Amino acid sequence: MIVTITMNAALDRTVSVPNFQPGTRNRAISAVELPGGKGVNVARSLKRLGIPVIATGLAGGSTGTAIIEGLTGEGILNDFVRIRAESRTSTAIIDPNGRQTEVIEYGPEITEDELGLFVEKLRFLARGADMMVLAGSLPRGVDIGFYGVLQRELADAVFIAVDAQGPALRAALAAGPHLVSPNAREAEEIVGYEFSDVDDIAVAAQTLTDLGAAAAIIHHPDGCVARERHPDGKGGTAWSAVLEHRDVLTSVGSGDALLGGYVAAVSRGESMEGRLRLAVACGAANTLMPGAGVFDLADVEALARQVEISHIGTPEG
Repeated sequence: MIVTITMNAALDRTVSVPNFQPGTRNRAISAVELPGGKGVNVARSLKRLGIPVIATGLAGGSTGTAIIEGLTGEGILNDFVRIRAESRTSTAIIDPNGRQTEVIEYGPEITEDELGLFVEKLRFLARGADMMVLAGSLPRGVDIGFYGVLQRELADAVFIAVDAQGPALRAALAAGPHLVSPNAREAEEIVGYEFSDVDDIAVAAQTLTDLGAAAAIIHHPDGCVARERHPDGKGGTAWSAVLEHRDVLTSVGSGDALLGGYVAAVSRGESMEGRLRLAVACGAANTLMPGAGVFDLADVEALARQVEISHIGTPEG
């Protein structure tokens, strides 16, 4: 069983707006509303891949009720802690060129009592879990080092994957996760320089493993770069997985689908090549349909055959 953790769950709306113009009245031609937040999106991906998963996190108010009811309606097992404050709503506007404008609320403020109840919930769920995915932003009232605290408490029991950014990712790295999965922009923020090519990304992946992660995936629009730390703590092999350019409806949630594919392959005991092939295929398939973590398995199978995988040589240390 994989448990996904979404501390700042949301109700996500993705709307398609032809000829979108800021500052004017625009009419949407279609809209998709789904429970969201990174961990929820990963759970949706795992569900579609046939992997046993349960989604947990914090949910409050009528929006929180809609999140829980939506997950139940999708057949995704869930066990959220109810909070007093209202959960957030996020909106992504897609124009005809595939560009997206996102409006993301900060989300609720969490009390100390509510956070304590959630930790107790997680201890219970960990008893039946093989893997846990800690994903997304932390809501107000939760210390920036919270992911690190959870890892130190649970790492001996389960495989921990983290998808976070900024200070939350730094704190998580210090606690030694089994896997981190930032996008290129988030990784640039950690390593302190902009990437110009895949070799830069490979060096950054090594930096993330040097900072504490056993493995790192950095995803970019054309695929991802991955590295596993060598058992002696130095070097390790870097891999590149690339899929040739394709039509993109929306990129919302593609990184979450990619992470879902990767951890699904880990749970099945697949090799690194198998993990990356499924991960990139899921991320690419997600771009063909509206909704984060939404894809067609037939698309995943077809795209997986097109993923090109290679080794990258990078300096040690």
